[in-house]
Amino acid sequence: MTFAVHGLPVARGIAIGRAVLVVSSRIDVAHYFIKPEEIETEIDRVRTARNAVADELAKLQANVAQMGPNDAPHELAALLEVHQMLLQDEALSGGVKHWISERLYNAEWALTTQLEIIARQFDEMEDPYLRERKADLEQVVERLLHRMKGTAAVLAPSPPRRKRAASTDDDNDDPTAGDGIDVPLVLIAHDLSPADMLQFKKSVFAGFVTDVGGRTSHTAIVARSMDIPAVVGARTASQLVRQDDWVIIDGDAGVVIVDPSPIILAEYGFKQRQGDLERGRLARLRHKPAVTLDGQRVELLANIEMPEDTVGAVKAGAVGVGLFRSEFLFMGRDTGSPQTRLPDEEEQYQAYKRAVEGMQGMPVTIRTIDVGADKPLDSISANKQEHLNPALGLRAIRWSLADPAMFLTQLRAILRAAAHGEIHLLIPMLAHASEIRQTLSLIEFARTELDSRGAVYGHVKLGAMIEIPAAALTLRIFLKHFDFLSIGTNDLIQYTLAIDRADESVAHLYDPAHPAVLRLVADTIAECRRQGKGVAVCGEMAGDVAFTRLLLGLGLRSFSMHPSRILAVKQEVLRADTGKLEAWAKGVLDSDDPAAAMAD
Repeated sequence: MTFAVHGLPVARGIAIGRAVLVVSSRIDVAHYFIKPEEIETEIDRVRTARNAVADELAKLQANVAQMGPNDAPHELAALLEVHQMLLQDEALSGGVKHWISERLYNAEWALTTQLEIIARQFDEMEDPYLRERKADLEQVVERLLHRMKGTAAVLAPSPPRRKRAASTDDDNDDPTAGDGIDVPLVLIAHDLSPADMLQFKKSVFAGFVTDVGGRTSHTAIVARSMDIPAVVGARTASQLVRQDDWVIIDGDAGVVIVDPSPIILAEYGFKQRQGDLERGRLARLRHKPAVTLDGQRVELLANIEMPEDTVGAVKAGAVGVGLFRSEFLFMGRDTGSPQTRLPDEEEQYQAYKRAVEGMQGMPVTIRTIDVGADKPLDSISANKQEHLNPALGLRAIRWSLADPAMFLTQLRAILRAAAHGEIHLLIPMLAHASEIRQTLSLIEFARTELDSRGAVYGHVKLGAMIEIPAAALTLRIFLKHFDFLSIGTNDLIQYTLAIDRADESVAHLYDPAHPAVLRLVADTIAECRRQGKGVAVCGEMAGDVAFTRLLLGLGLRSFSMHPSRILAVKQEVLRADTGKLEAWAKGVLDSDDPAAAMAD
């Protein structure tokens, strides 16, 4: 039966494919694809874990048998027997082998996937006693996962693409044709951590859906950087969609259609082809300079997460990197102590150097580590310090200043990489003059450390992010110390409107066009221009074509966005006349309803 689930559209386009569910577990479970030659190894890992758990249960059964009735009730013996039966059940082991062999899931992912399928069968049973056995199954799987923890195979970025069998002309309009042979896949999850997103970033998924998240949650941001259709905040999607269901993701409307009819499939197949044609038209602008009709040159930069992303940035026609989110180098790392988990100076230096070389002489802006809120590190959570509101807690520069050794390691690596090309150093979430002084002092100390050991390093331009209203209202202090400013609109909106940008329950209140937000952005741009300092917008607003004309009218000449958005924004730039836009932009700012004024 066809039904639709509604959420928030965060990455445009249409995706059609089989559902792949990432099932949540009470312990951390890695989700990645393996190589075909690793299939037997992964199956052996499950078999070894099953045998070990069977031995554990057998020992427990033997101990119970030796106890008296007062020490161990007979229900305990029966429960252990049930666990043994579930452990040996062919439905569990056979299903796990299927997901490993046919979909190339790693063993843990295969286990949680099959658990979800069997658990739903238990939910549909009429007998209350049998329904309650689902909890026993979950406990058995948890035992298996604990046994396999720490024995994962080497991560593979994606399964190899299998060639589709030759199709007839009749198959061309049917995306379900050739099912099982290179079938398109879409990802369905309750939520995805940044570490998960790194694993899936270069994978085969045509789109994804999450139950939670907002338009500027980090999951949404990475979805746009992957340039695949995505819907977040879909509430119960992971509970309603079943493994292997056919799913349509409409990233334009924020709709997920499950088990679509042939007529609906044909309609969305047509929309998908139209989107491909539009991307083809935009691709012709790749090598065209971004100059407005009245001769204003506009700088279109790329936001990246990893050094390898520079390939896509160059391909999209970016003239530099306006935001390298360095925290992604710290995520998804091997287990161990927090100290060994973080990348050392040499590893960071090599990563920053690759990014500089990848941009082929164009500038690279590296933001120092920004963790917390929707981008936690395992090493932070290991401290077991729960913050009531992580977005307002120890994150970004606050965390760096609280751990000077870690911060100095990163600063030294960035300074060394600057010897290989133009690097701009960007500091996130500054709000206080004292933080500015501490940061500048540590940067100078990092230089002193490099001098003391005779290391080669380069000059960097220093920049600060304006993402807290307090910073936007005290620009004079910032412009005394920094060469340029970068407006992080995602957090600026969040903090100005007191809206958690990752919380779908208040997502409707997250408004980039709010008069207060636009005034802070406009004043920051104007003050930088008055003082001859560089200014860019690096938040999601920069890549939203609905705001391109307004930002140009406000005087912005540097935009930094996901590479996938550069060509669409360039098209707006080429059509714009900034001389005419200035008066219009002022009218939008003065309006009580800027969104309506922009639409006029």
